[in-house]
Amino acid sequence: MTTPEITSRHRIPVIDRMMEVLSILEKRTGGASIRDIVDRLGLPRTTVYRILNTLQLHNIVRRNADGIYRLGPRLLALASQTLADAQDYDLAALSVPHLERIAARTGEGSKISVLDDDGVLVVAAMQGTREYALTVAPGQRQPLHAGAASKLLVAHLPKEELTRRVGDNLFRYTERTLVDRKRLLGEFARIRRRGWAEDRGEYAPNVGAYAAPIRDRAGKVIAALSVPFLQGGPAAHGEAIRAAVIAGARGIANDLPAPPAVPNETDKPLAAQSKKAASSSRR
Repeated sequence: MTTPEITSRHRIPVIDRMMEVLSILEKRTGGASIRDIVDRLGLPRTTVYRILNTLQLHNIVRRNADGIYRLGPRLLALASQTLADAQDYDLAALSVPHLERIAARTGEGSKISVLDDDGVLVVAAMQGTREYALTVAPGQRQPLHAGAASKLLVAHLPKEELTRRVGDNLFRYTERTLVDRKRLLGEFARIRRRGWAEDRGEYAPNVGAYAAPIRDRAGKVIAALSVPFLQGGPAAHGEAIRAAVIAGARGIANDLPAPPAVPNETDKPLAAQSKKAASSSRR
Protein backbone atom coordinates (compact mmCIF):
# COMPACT_ATOMS: atom_id res chain seq x y z
CA MET A 1 0.00 0.00 0.00
CA THR A 2 1.47 3.36 -1.03
CA THR A 3 1.67 6.43 1.17
CA PRO A 4 -0.94 8.39 -0.89
CA GLU A 5 -3.39 5.48 -0.49
CA ILE A 6 -2.86 5.42 3.27
CA THR A 7 -3.29 9.19 3.46
CA SER A 8 -6.49 9.10 1.41
CA ARG A 9 -8.02 6.33 3.49
CA HIS A 10 -7.42 8.12 6.79
CA ARG A 11 -8.54 11.63 5.83
CA ILE A 12 -11.70 13.27 7.19
CA PRO A 13 -13.54 15.05 4.36
CA VAL A 14 -15.16 17.72 6.54
CA ILE A 15 -11.75 18.77 7.88
CA ASP A 16 -10.48 18.98 4.30
CA ARG A 17 -13.40 21.31 3.49
CA MET A 18 -12.68 23.35 6.62
CA MET A 19 -9.06 23.82 5.58
CA GLU A 20 -10.18 24.91 2.12
CA VAL A 21 -12.42 27.55 3.71
CA LEU A 22 -9.58 28.78 5.94
CA SER A 23 -7.25 28.88 2.94
CA ILE A 24 -9.61 31.26 1.13
CA LEU A 25 -9.84 33.54 4.18
CA GLU A 26 -6.05 33.42 4.56
CA LYS A 27 -5.56 34.81 1.06
CA ARG A 28 -8.27 37.47 1.29
CA THR A 29 -7.18 40.14 3.73
CA GLY A 30 -10.53 41.89 3.30
CA GLY A 31 -12.44 38.76 4.20
CA ALA A 32 -15.04 36.79 2.24
CA SER A 33 -18.79 36.23 2.33
CA ILE A 34 -20.52 32.86 2.29
CA ARG A 35 -21.38 33.44 -1.38
CA ASP A 36 -17.71 34.10 -2.18
CA ILE A 37 -16.67 30.83 -0.56
CA VAL A 38 -19.52 28.84 -2.13
CA ASP A 39 -18.64 30.16 -5.59
CA ARG A 40 -14.96 29.44 -5.10
CA LEU A 41 -15.27 25.91 -3.70
CA GLY A 42 -18.47 24.75 -5.36
CA LEU A 43 -19.81 23.41 -2.06
CA PRO A 44 -23.45 23.54 -0.93
CA ARG A 45 -24.28 26.75 0.90
CA THR A 46 -25.50 24.82 3.95
CA THR A 47 -22.15 23.01 4.21
CA VAL A 48 -20.18 26.26 4.06
CA TYR A 49 -22.51 27.87 6.60
CA ARG A 50 -22.12 25.01 9.07
CA ILE A 51 -18.33 25.07 8.73
CA LEU A 52 -18.16 28.83 9.27
CA ASN A 53 -20.62 28.71 12.16
CA THR A 54 -18.53 26.05 13.91
CA LEU A 55 -15.28 27.92 13.30
CA GLN A 56 -16.86 31.13 14.60
CA LEU A 57 -18.00 29.32 17.76
CA HIS A 58 -14.33 28.48 18.45
CA ASN A 59 -13.06 31.98 17.49
CA ILE A 60 -11.17 30.55 14.51
CA VAL A 61 -13.08 32.98 12.27
CA ARG A 62 -15.06 36.11 13.02
CA ARG A 63 -18.04 37.64 11.20
CA ASN A 64 -18.76 41.35 10.95
CA ALA A 65 -22.11 43.10 10.63
CA ASP A 66 -21.94 42.95 6.83
CA GLY A 67 -21.65 39.17 6.81
CA ILE A 68 -17.95 39.15 5.92
CA TYR A 69 -15.82 36.46 7.52
CA ARG A 70 -12.16 36.91 8.49
CA LEU A 71 -9.65 34.81 10.36
CA GLY A 72 -10.20 35.03 14.11
CA PRO A 73 -8.10 35.66 17.22
CA ARG A 74 -7.90 32.00 18.29
CA LEU A 75 -5.46 31.39 15.43
CA LEU A 76 -3.07 33.91 16.97
CA ALA A 77 -2.98 31.98 20.21
CA LEU A 78 -2.26 28.77 18.32
CA ALA A 79 0.42 30.47 16.25
CA SER A 80 2.13 31.91 19.31
CA GLN A 81 2.36 28.45 20.84
CA THR A 82 3.93 27.10 17.66
CA LEU A 83 6.53 29.87 17.68
CA ALA A 84 7.22 29.40 21.37
CA ASP A 85 7.71 25.66 20.98
CA ALA A 86 10.05 26.11 18.03
CA GLN A 87 12.17 28.75 19.73
CA ASP A 88 11.83 27.90 23.44
CA TYR A 89 10.68 31.48 24.09
CA ASP A 90 7.70 33.69 23.30
CA LEU A 91 8.92 36.26 20.79
CA ALA A 92 5.63 38.16 20.84
CA ALA A 93 5.72 38.59 24.63
CA LEU A 94 9.39 39.60 24.63
CA SER A 95 8.66 42.25 22.02
CA VAL A 96 5.87 44.08 23.86
CA PRO A 97 8.01 46.48 25.99
CA HIS A 98 10.02 47.47 22.93
CA LEU A 99 6.92 48.06 20.82
CA GLU A 100 5.49 50.20 23.62
CA ARG A 101 8.64 52.34 23.63
CA ILE A 102 8.39 52.83 19.88
CA ALA A 103 4.77 53.97 20.22
CA ALA A 104 5.75 56.40 22.98
CA ARG A 105 8.74 57.71 21.01
CA THR A 106 7.19 58.05 17.53
CA GLY A 107 3.44 57.88 18.07
CA GLU A 108 3.24 55.22 15.36
CA GLY A 109 2.09 51.62 15.50
CA SER A 110 4.64 48.83 15.17
CA LYS A 111 4.67 45.11 14.48
CA ILE A 112 6.73 41.94 14.54
CA SER A 113 6.61 39.76 11.43
CA VAL A 114 7.96 36.32 10.60
CA LEU A 115 8.21 34.28 7.42
CA ASP A 116 5.38 31.83 6.90
CA ASP A 117 4.90 29.12 4.29
CA ASP A 118 4.02 31.40 1.40
CA GLY A 119 4.09 34.88 2.86
CA VAL A 120 4.80 36.98 5.93
CA LEU A 121 2.73 36.83 9.12
CA VAL A 122 2.37 39.53 11.81
CA VAL A 123 2.70 37.82 15.20
CA ALA A 124 2.70 40.87 17.49
CA ALA A 125 1.63 44.49 17.16
CA MET A 126 1.23 47.71 19.12
CA GLN A 127 -1.12 50.53 18.22
CA GLY A 128 0.23 54.06 17.83
CA THR A 129 -0.80 57.13 19.78
CA ARG A 130 -0.79 59.71 16.98
CA GLU A 131 -4.10 60.85 15.51
CA TYR A 132 -3.21 59.49 12.08
CA ALA A 133 -1.26 56.42 13.16
CA LEU A 134 -1.99 53.41 10.97
CA THR A 135 -3.80 50.45 12.49
CA VAL A 136 -1.71 47.31 12.86
CA ALA A 137 -2.88 43.96 14.20
CA PRO A 138 -1.54 40.44 14.73
CA GLY A 139 -2.68 37.98 12.12
CA GLN A 140 -2.20 40.30 9.16
CA ARG A 141 -0.47 38.69 6.20
CA GLN A 142 1.69 40.30 3.53
CA PRO A 143 3.29 39.06 0.31
CA LEU A 144 6.98 38.24 0.10
CA HIS A 145 7.98 40.94 -2.38
CA ALA A 146 6.14 44.04 -1.13
CA GLY A 147 6.53 45.81 2.21
CA ALA A 148 9.54 46.66 4.34
CA ALA A 149 9.29 43.67 6.69
CA SER A 150 8.69 41.23 3.84
CA LYS A 151 11.65 42.43 1.80
CA LEU A 152 13.92 42.39 4.83
CA LEU A 153 13.04 38.82 5.79
CA VAL A 154 13.39 37.52 2.24
CA ALA A 155 16.67 39.39 1.73
CA HIS A 156 18.28 37.36 4.51
CA LEU A 157 17.22 33.95 3.21
CA PRO A 158 19.83 31.57 1.81
CA LYS A 159 20.20 32.08 -1.93
CA GLU A 160 18.51 28.80 -2.87
CA GLU A 161 15.49 29.44 -0.67
CA LEU A 162 15.22 33.06 -1.85
CA THR A 163 15.16 31.88 -5.45
CA ARG A 164 12.50 29.29 -4.65
CA ARG A 165 10.23 31.63 -2.75
CA VAL A 166 10.38 34.65 -5.06
CA GLY A 167 9.24 33.58 -8.51
CA ASP A 168 8.17 35.44 -11.61
CA ASN A 169 4.84 37.12 -12.41
CA LEU A 170 4.77 39.04 -9.15
CA PHE A 171 1.61 40.99 -8.36
CA ARG A 172 1.83 44.79 -8.62
CA TYR A 173 0.04 46.33 -5.64
CA THR A 174 0.89 49.93 -6.54
CA GLU A 175 2.87 51.64 -9.26
CA ARG A 176 5.89 51.48 -6.94
CA THR A 177 5.79 47.71 -6.34
CA LEU A 178 8.98 46.02 -7.47
CA VAL A 179 7.94 43.22 -9.82
CA ASP A 180 11.05 43.03 -12.00
CA ARG A 181 13.15 40.17 -10.63
CA LYS A 182 16.50 41.83 -11.35
CA ARG A 183 15.50 45.05 -9.60
CA LEU A 184 14.08 43.10 -6.67
CA LEU A 185 17.30 41.11 -6.23
CA GLY A 186 19.20 44.40 -6.27
CA GLU A 187 16.89 45.71 -3.55
CA PHE A 188 17.58 42.63 -1.43
CA ALA A 189 21.33 43.21 -1.80
CA ARG A 190 20.95 46.85 -0.65
CA ILE A 191 18.94 45.75 2.37
CA ARG A 192 21.66 43.31 3.41
CA ARG A 193 24.36 45.98 3.03
CA ARG A 194 22.67 48.72 5.04
CA GLY A 195 20.93 46.51 7.60
CA TRP A 196 17.38 47.84 7.27
CA ALA A 197 14.56 47.99 4.72
CA GLU A 198 12.22 50.68 3.50
CA ASP A 199 8.78 50.62 1.90
CA ARG A 200 8.07 53.63 -0.30
CA GLY A 201 4.40 53.04 -1.04
CA GLU A 202 5.03 49.63 -2.61
CA TYR A 203 2.30 47.72 -0.80
CA ALA A 204 -0.28 50.46 -0.22
CA PRO A 205 -0.44 53.97 -1.74
CA ASN A 206 0.97 56.75 0.44
CA VAL A 207 2.09 54.30 3.12
CA GLY A 208 5.77 54.07 3.99
CA ALA A 209 7.55 51.82 6.46
CA TYR A 210 10.93 50.98 7.92
CA ALA A 211 11.99 47.52 9.06
CA ALA A 212 15.01 46.12 10.89
CA PRO A 213 16.08 42.53 11.54
CA ILE A 214 15.74 40.71 14.84
CA ARG A 215 18.60 38.24 15.09
CA ASP A 216 19.02 35.33 17.44
CA ARG A 217 22.23 34.77 19.41
CA ALA A 218 23.74 32.93 16.44
CA GLY A 219 23.16 35.93 14.18
CA LYS A 220 20.30 34.41 12.19
CA VAL A 221 17.43 36.73 11.24
CA ILE A 222 14.31 35.25 12.86
CA ALA A 223 11.86 38.16 12.56
CA ALA A 224 11.47 41.76 11.47
CA LEU A 225 10.37 44.78 13.47
CA SER A 226 8.65 47.38 11.31
CA VAL A 227 6.73 50.63 11.63
CA PRO A 228 4.28 51.67 8.88
CA PHE A 229 3.30 55.34 8.59
CA LEU A 230 1.57 57.79 6.28
CA GLN A 231 3.99 59.41 3.88
CA GLY A 232 4.24 63.15 3.43
CA GLY A 233 5.22 64.10 6.97
CA PRO A 234 8.39 65.92 8.04
CA ALA A 235 11.64 64.22 7.08
CA ALA A 236 12.73 64.37 10.73
CA HIS A 237 9.76 62.21 11.73
CA GLY A 238 10.69 59.57 9.18
CA GLU A 239 14.27 59.53 10.43
CA ALA A 240 13.06 59.20 14.02
CA ILE A 241 10.99 56.18 12.99
CA ARG A 242 13.95 54.55 11.25
CA ALA A 243 16.18 55.09 14.30
CA ALA A 244 13.51 53.74 16.65
CA VAL A 245 13.03 50.63 14.50
CA ILE A 246 16.73 49.82 14.42
CA ALA A 247 17.12 50.39 18.15
CA GLY A 248 14.01 48.38 18.94
CA ALA A 249 15.11 45.40 16.87
CA ARG A 250 18.50 45.37 18.59
CA GLY A 251 16.82 45.64 21.98
CA ILE A 252 14.60 42.63 21.30
CA ALA A 253 17.60 40.65 20.04
CA ASN A 254 19.50 41.47 23.25
CA ASP A 255 16.57 40.19 25.31
CA LEU A 256 16.45 36.82 23.58
CA PRO A 257 17.66 34.02 25.84
CA ALA A 258 20.95 32.36 25.04
CA PRO A 259 20.69 28.81 23.70
CA PRO A 260 21.31 26.08 26.26
CA ALA A 261 24.98 25.25 26.63
CA VAL A 262 26.16 21.95 25.21
CA PRO A 263 28.17 20.16 27.91
CA ASN A 264 31.71 19.16 27.03
CA GLU A 265 34.06 16.72 28.72
CA THR A 266 35.15 19.20 31.40
CA ASP A 267 31.49 19.89 32.30
CA LYS A 268 30.70 16.26 33.08
CA PRO A 269 30.63 15.11 36.73
CA LEU A 270 33.98 13.99 38.07
CA ALA A 271 32.63 10.52 38.76
CA ALA A 272 31.69 10.08 35.11
CA GLN A 273 35.12 11.35 33.98
CA SER A 274 36.88 8.96 36.39
CA LYS A 275 34.80 6.04 35.20
CA LYS A 276 35.61 6.82 31.58
CA ALA A 277 39.34 7.14 32.40
CA ALA A 278 39.35 3.84 34.27
CA SER A 279 37.63 2.11 31.36
CA SER A 280 40.18 3.49 28.93
CA SER A 281 43.11 2.34 31.09
CA ARG A 282 41.86 -1.29 31.10
CA ARG A 283 41.87 -1.49 27.30
